[in-house]
Amino acid sequence: MSKIYVAGIGPGAYDQMTGKAIRALNESDVIIGYTVYVDLVKEHFPGKEFMTTPMKKEVDRCVLAFEEARKGKTVSMICSGDAGVYGMAGLMYEVGVNYPDVELEIISGVTAATGGAAVLGAPLIHDFCLISLSDLLTPWEKIEARLLGASQADFVICLYNPSSKKRHDYLKKACDLMMRYKSPETVCGIVYHIGREGEGSRVMTLKELRDTQVDMFTTVFIGNSQTKELNGKMVTPRGYRNV
Repeated sequence: MSKIYVAGIGPGAYDQMTGKAIRALNESDVIIGYTVYVDLVKEHFPGKEFMTTPMKKEVDRCVLAFEEARKGKTVSMICSGDAGVYGMAGLMYEVGVNYPDVELEIISGVTAATGGAAVLGAPLIHDFCLISLSDLLTPWEKIEARLLGASQADFVICLYNPSSKKRHDYLKKACDLMMRYKSPETVCGIVYHIGREGEGSRVMTLKELRDTQVDMFTTVFIGNSQTKELNGKMVTPRGYRNV
């Protein structure tokens, strides 16, 4: 049976890929992905055949992977972070219904939430949720409801896709919504270019975050009511007792 690995390559740096992902890419004849992700791994896997599609061509990319596998090639479909967190794993299973002769194996990777958390300190120690601010695939009304629900429940919230040219004010809108239930002094942090050249981070309050400029390469962390700043790091206690 033909084989496709659907592999998360982590935040970007080669040394943040899992050993299992590295083995899968080494075993593959063809590595397929969004152009930016292929560029991140190309130099580490010489001699492989690389195939790319631009953003918004995800279905085409999946079909390409299955068609290459049907030719008898071992294929890796790569995603940044984890393939199962806003990645390609689900779509590959959906498209794969039409290719019952091809086996899929999902390989997890370090997602931006955990990669960024390590840079900031320890913001995700207690219950947390991930919310993408991109409304390309999710109506803003649903995103708004999730932000309000998570804030009311006092989750630590990690935001993916916090801004873009078309959505330059979405983080500000999200902060205003969260401040209905969270204090303006809530400890927050941002990490940009996680695991890549130019990596950096900042810790700030929620009201400061509201007026902070971010981009698509930034991951945003909003603490819960117990999160604190310790020596410049963002730290959430393990529980609510004895704090």
